[in-house]
Amino acid sequence: MARTPRKWTGARSPSGLKRVRNSERRHEVLGPRRAVAKTLVRKALDVAENPTDGGDPQAALSEAMSALDRAAKVGAIHPNAAARRKSRLAIRMYDLLEGTAIVAKGKTKTVGKAAAQKAAKARIAAGKADKAKGAQTAAGKARAALSKTARAESGAAAAKPTSAKPAATKAASSKPTGTKTTAKAAASKAAGTKATATKKAAAKKA
Repeated sequence: MARTPRKWTGARSPSGLKRVRNSERRHEVLGPRRAVAKTLVRKALDVAENPTDGGDPQAALSEAMSALDRAAKVGAIHPNAAARRKSRLAIRMYDLLEGTAIVAKGKTKTVGKAAAQKAAKARIAAGKADKAKGAQTAAGKARAALSKTARAESGAAAAKPTSAKPAATKAASSKPTGTKTTAKAAASKAAGTKATATKKAAAKKA
């Protein structure tokens, strides 16, 4: 008598069949919880990407985190998975709301505010390091100190004559002009007195 091949490869024992029924029931109950949590997370990210559409990012974030907490509480997802998803969601939301979009090579990349500040500080430090490369050795430091003192001395020397020259020129210009004007006034007065005297003498003789 020929034996037919087995067609049923699932559970056959009563306990195995019970586990199948339980898993199906749990999937029917917990599957929607997981789906709702994923949907709200996606909705929160969409609101953060397009804040001008009228949605509230904070409300969407809190709603998504509450859905993740409820799913973890009933056993739809692991509590550690819920905490991980909440953390990543918060970081992503912050990057989308506070970041700046940088377009390079035809692709748009979103960089967060903290990352942008860190990159700027790194660029500034690199620039300072490049500028200070000449003064890394002892000879370079000595040259830098020498040039600094030379610049200070030249600046002081240039400041002194400029401050003394205007005063001297003012004094020199004021003195001769004053003496010249007084001499001219005295000469004009003397000429006037002489003319009046000669006029009076001529009048008496006449």
